[in-house]
Amino acid sequence: MKKLISTAFLTLIITACFSQANSELTCYAKYAKVFEKRGAHEVVDGIYDNVIISIRKGSMADCFYGKVTVKHGNVDYKNMFLKFEDNTFEKLDLKFKYKEKEDEKEIKVINGISNVILTDEEELVNVLFVKSIKPKKKKYAKAAEPDFDL
Repeated sequence: MKKLISTAFLTLIITACFSQANSELTCYAKYAKVFEKRGAHEVVDGIYDNVIISIRKGSMADCFYGKVTVKHGNVDYKNMFLKFEDNTFEKLDLKFKYKEKEDEKEIKVINGISNVILTDEEELVNVLFVKSIKPKKKKYAKAAEPDFDL
């Protein structure tokens, strides 16, 4: 009987832990879900000071406002900036893995999110162009249930 109660208790604790871990999405996962559902307009060349820069490692993720330049359809990962609360910017100081042929590395923007940029410390960096998210699709107006006196 003691084994049965112990096993049941342990099962409940493990189930609660796993369900809680799965229900908490990172900031990156939440943004990616919106981009996936709505889609995004094409990102054209220019300077964008209203992007989200996501830095992920393992199950952790941080999202920051930032500024990037897009040239020839690619994010210039050597010139990315993080935004301070007083609206000033500081260059993102990460060591990227792209040492050889650095100029040839292309960071394309697909559906409003850049390809992953990998750092020396195995961090995953993405640039999210939130202003390019398409608006919500219109929903059809549902008719009211009939309410006739028969």
